[in-house]
Formats: sequence, C-alpha cells, structure tokens
Amino acid sequence: MSITKRALLQLSCAGLLATTPMAALAQEWEPRRPIDFVIMAGPGGGADQIARFIQSVAEQYDMTSRPLVPNNKGGGSGAEALIHVSNASDPDHTLLVTLNSFFTTPLRQANLGIDIQTFTPVAMMGVDPFVLWMHVDSGITDFEGFLTQARAMNGEFVMGGTGSGQEDSIVIAFMSGAYGLDIKYIPYDGGGAVARDLAGQQIMATVNNPAEAKGFYEAGDFVPLLAFSDERLPAYPDVPTIRELGHEFSYYNQRAVVGAPGMSDGAAAYYRDLFTKVYESEEWQGYLQSESLAPLWMDADGQRGYWDTQVESHRDLLSRLDG
Repeated sequence: MSITKRALLQLSCAGLLATTPMAALAQEWEPRRPIDFVIMAGPGGGADQIARFIQSVAEQYDMTSRPLVPNNKGGGSGAEALIHVSNASDPDHTLLVTLNSFFTTPLRQANLGIDIQTFTPVAMMGVDPFVLWMHVDSGITDFEGFLTQARAMNGEFVMGGTGSGQEDSIVIAFMSGAYGLDIKYIPYDGGGAVARDLAGQQIMATVNNPAEAKGFYEAGDFVPLLAFSDERLPAYPDVPTIRELGHEFSYYNQRAVVGAPGMSDGAAAYYRDLFTKVYESEEWQGYLQSESLAPLWMDADGQRGYWDTQVESHRDLLSRLDG
C-alpha cells in the first residue's frame, strides 16, 4: 500500500532518466498565443505554487515565446480541470499541472469518461512527500500527543485535506486505520486553503506537503509531527517517519505537466524542451531542495508506463481503504 520513491523509480525504469533529463531536440513549432496552464487544484496549494514558480522561471529566462497563464480549476477533486483539458478547443496551447488526483479522480468518478492515456506526456518534475501538522497553540509537540488527543475526542477530531478520495484523504485514511482513529475529514479544493484553515484553527491537523505549510512553519505557527516518506526529510530531521514506527507505508504526490489530448507532435516536443530547460535550471533544482521535493525525471514513454502503474496502485490502494 505504499507509493515509495524506490517503487516510483522501479515502475518506470525503462524510460526514467533518474537525475538529469536529456536535452530535447529543437523544434520548429512555437506557440502562437498565450498557453492555458491549467492547475487541477485551488490557489495556494503545492500544485499552484509549482505552476507559478515554473511560470516565473520560464519568464525570467525568456524560455517561451508566449506566456504560461496559470488557470486554477480544482473543483470536484480535479474533475473540473480534467474535463476542461480533455475538451480543449486548442490542444497545442493547453497544459495541465497534475498531482495524484490525475489517477484517483478518474477512478472515483468513472462517469467523467476520462482516459488519462489520451493525454500527452510532457514532463515529470519531481515527487512531493506528506507531513502531519498541528497548530503550535494545540500544545502538541509529537505524534504520541496527536494520537492521545485524537482518541480522546471520540470522533470529533477534525482534519482537512484536498478533495475526497485523493491524496490527503488517502494518507489520513491509512493513518486512521493503522492507529484506530475516528477522524472527521473536511475536503477542500486545494492545499493552500487547507493550510490557511489550520493556521486559523478552523481544523485541528493536516497532512500538507512541506511547501504548502512552509510559510506557517517558518512563522512558528505549525508543528510537524510525522513524515509519510521513505526517510526523514532533511528540512525536518527530528520528525520521524511512519515507517520508523513500524508501518510499511509512504506516499508521494507527483508534480508533473501533461498536454491535452490531441496535442500535435511538434507542440509536445516544444513543451518537452521547455520543461527540460526549466528542470535543469538552477532555480528549479534549488526549489526541489528548499521545498523537500525529490527529483524524478522521465521521458515520454516512461511517463506512460508510470501512469499505468499508478492507476493500478491507486485502484488497489483505494479499494483497500474503502474496504
């Protein structure tokens, strides 16, 4: 039931360039109008932050002849974004910034009729771990304190996360099952709103990605209690992993860019070259380190194989958690 970094590497080893991507060949196609840079989450979350950071790097170095225009569509656990991109009238000028709801939402909402293999692989930019956070005013400083309070509240302990049946809820459901917790879960359209409500103490805990909680942590508002990663995170060396506590579980959020179905070969090659340049930039490599993301680059064939394995992994994970 784990989505580990090691598994991610093994699942796509045939197409994976583990650290640095090969430079794409120069292409004749270029965008003729602004590029719809769709984000399948609301403002302020990890996907939104990454999209806007990528936009800033591309703009800083004049990497593209037309701007990337961020467009948040987080409704329905990312269903709004998937439908928008699937029905794009101009596939060559439509990109999607994804997370794991790229896999879970079509599984949970089969009526959408979304086949992710019709999308165009562009770039895998890295993977993002999850951390359990509480507000400093709770007085809780470790995971045992969290367990004590959650159990004492007999079903009234409230956590928030992005969507229903997607990343945050998967992590919280696993933790709840492993420790016999009865937790109320409130779904949001994005991790930014989740973090803000923890800061305002409308909810009691979250499993925000490090980048989503970083500002509040640095301000002294948030306390990290547990990491759902393979190893301890360098930014939080005193925070144990759930694996250290005896549970063979870790979970990472993909940070990837895909093109709309029907995108031309020329446009796909152009965007792969663009995001190769972004990935190789000093700014993106610094972002990976400062925001606790792990690098994970794949070529187009590797990404399609990765999509297949992730769909099956999440199908199994969701069925077990629902069961």
